[in-house]
Amino acid sequence: MICCLNPDCEKPLNQDDHKYCESCGTRLIPLLRNRFKVIKPLGQGGFGKTYLAEDIDKLNGLCVIKQLFYQGQSINANQKILELFMREAKQLDRLKANEQIPDLLAYFEEGGYLYLAQEYIEGEDLLNELHREGPFNEEKIQEFFLDLLPVLKFIHDKGLIHRDLKPENIMRRKKDGRLILIDFGVARQISMSQLTVIGTIVGSHGYSSIEQLTEGKVTASSDLYSIGATAFHLLTGQFPGDLFHMQGYEWVSHWHDYLSNTIDPDLIAVISKLLQIKAVDRYQAASSVLADLNPQTKVRQQASTVPVQSQPQAPSIKTQSPTPQPISQVTPRPFSLATHKFDFEIVSVDEYGRIINRSKKQAQFFKEDLGNGVTLDMVAIPGGTFIMGSHNCESERLETEGPQHEVTVPAFYVGKYPITQAQWKAVMGPNPSHFKGANRPVESVSWGDAIDFCEKLSKKSGKHYRLPSEAEWEYICRAGTITTYYYGETISTDLANYRGTDRGFFTVEPGNYGSGPKGEYREQTTEVGSFSPNAFGLYDMHGNVWEWCQDTWHENYEGAPTDGSAWINENDGDSRRVQRGGSWDDVPRYCRSATRNRLNPSFRFNSDFGFRVALVASSTLL
Repeated sequence: MICCLNPDCEKPLNQDDHKYCESCGTRLIPLLRNRFKVIKPLGQGGFGKTYLAEDIDKLNGLCVIKQLFYQGQSINANQKILELFMREAKQLDRLKANEQIPDLLAYFEEGGYLYLAQEYIEGEDLLNELHREGPFNEEKIQEFFLDLLPVLKFIHDKGLIHRDLKPENIMRRKKDGRLILIDFGVARQISMSQLTVIGTIVGSHGYSSIEQLTEGKVTASSDLYSIGATAFHLLTGQFPGDLFHMQGYEWVSHWHDYLSNTIDPDLIAVISKLLQIKAVDRYQAASSVLADLNPQTKVRQQASTVPVQSQPQAPSIKTQSPTPQPISQVTPRPFSLATHKFDFEIVSVDEYGRIINRSKKQAQFFKEDLGNGVTLDMVAIPGGTFIMGSHNCESERLETEGPQHEVTVPAFYVGKYPITQAQWKAVMGPNPSHFKGANRPVESVSWGDAIDFCEKLSKKSGKHYRLPSEAEWEYICRAGTITTYYYGETISTDLANYRGTDRGFFTVEPGNYGSGPKGEYREQTTEVGSFSPNAFGLYDMHGNVWEWCQDTWHENYEGAPTDGSAWINENDGDSRRVQRGGSWDDVPRYCRSATRNRLNPSFRFNSDFGFRVALVASSTLL
């Protein structure tokens, strides 16, 4: 058989005597570079396709061919893709001396595509091994460290860093069981100048360190964090990306809560040090980890093992599972009021606003009875740590959105939706909204009106309701994401209610963001819950109505609290209050997760001002 090299071909396999593909009509290439016979596709990523091939220069031995296709991208994107391709080729060429890294055989251009040929490794990646055999035991995880850490030391000594270490990129070679490190497509040479400059942000959520995901800064300790997260996944079966989306980096402080078996306390200490959030607190070199793991210096005794905690453990969650476990079971800290659960689906989009992923989630909540059949759903939000503000390379950002800083938010409850007109009427009486509808958000309300609502609701319920702080608002909006929107790096009017058409005053403000599409302009609010929620199960965080927060306005985050509390200073002469989220009347740049707005607290004459309420976990007045 001969394989068609058109990356879009749906049926690429053809008989050897064919000159053109039967499926797409593309001219077939019997031998790439007169050396490689492509047999079949193996997989496809964002920038290329991978094929299994035979190398006739090496007795028809098997090899892997990576094909790079990038037509249709922007000029800048094309250049970046080419840089990544050439970087991978050069990095692999420098790493030939290590038998646990696939050899580079050739890299070349042919037929309008770039190709990279490398050694074929027969075996399976550790994610598939985990799914097939279940979580690793202590002995197996020790072997994992002792086999892989010398490879990391080798690449770090070469001045390189991998930047995408995870179970999928570590293979177990069939012939000898050794671990092989693959996919150096985002590897990057370390230099002292690069360590102080914001770089390209590449990596996988759950496995990547905080400095890598927020600023693109990488050191050897960034790879070591990823090794720690990978070891956690292999030990527990729990995908760290799920915990990251729920808790940010909070999960690393209690990662051992997910263990189902006793393990050596020294091993727990090693993994804990690998998983330190701050780079300076982590191991700085693979050799240091190996020194602490040296089996010749350990005396393992049954009595020295750490007992498993008696509290119920979170069940294992495996990536790509057909029946993913609900979010509420991932979080080990229960909420005393949350007596109900609800299921929902979240989506993510590519840079063009096209949905590329859907996943099922579940969250906990309780219902507050407002009377006359009207209820208020309050969703349980787990505590966690996140990076607040926008990074310097985010398009359309303002200086008021920085500097980025780490904030730790305690667990609390927040409204599933902005307060609706039905809920407003049940508590306050007359409905001030311009666009009427019981399930539309209440609007045309001032900050003072929202405070009055919270006070009356508190008296009615016996619980201390309030507006969220600005930090809490961004935390619940992001829901574990670090992208511009919780959907991804762009947005569409299929996913939120905002102005999807250009708006012109003195200059034209576009109705799209980045490479995303323009869309419709509905010119009014929509019913709450009309669009997909985020990973916390919250709706309408982007667009529909601006939402008031507790905080007084500050021009930037210099000196901002880091504990999630409201930043209130009414003695500095600026009594304006913060609004977040954008509205139905705003172009998408104003609906970003990091966008901030401010207005006089008594101003209410806009039909795009609303709010949602918050509640401290287990907080009551009585």
